[in-house]
Amino acid sequence: MAIKHYSNDKVTVKWQSDLCIHSEKCFHGLPKVFNPKQRPWINIEGALSEDIIAQVAKCPSGALSIVHEDQKTAVSQETIVETMPNGPLMVYGNMKIKHAGGETTKDSKATAFCRCGASENKPYCDGSHKKIDFVG
Repeated sequence: MAIKHYSNDKVTVKWQSDLCIHSEKCFHGLPKVFNPKQRPWINIEGALSEDIIAQVAKCPSGALSIVHEDQKTAVSQETIVETMPNGPLMVYGNMKIKHAGGETTKDSKATAFCRCGASENKPYCDGSHKKIDFVG
């Protein structure tokens, strides 16, 4: 899994590309920070930290998350599972994910799991449900 961090003096944005479902909420909501046509595509100096935190919180897959410099482990102990209409199964909270090959990964924000069966990145959703017009 590719993970990158983008930091300023107050906050770090964690980017996990393999979790992205390409909802486009990040760059439509804050294009001065999130611009997929530029490299690097995250300009952490493009907005106030508070605005970046608010936009990252809207990421439906958890591919983007915030690591606060003053509290590295502020995560809810509760786990919530939500079925998205015609989309992925969203799981919010602390979890361990055991993959088919036996590898275990941890996540602690939001993870989108494939429900349609078409993802190229199983068990994670990659947005393929849109391409195949998944209904469920």
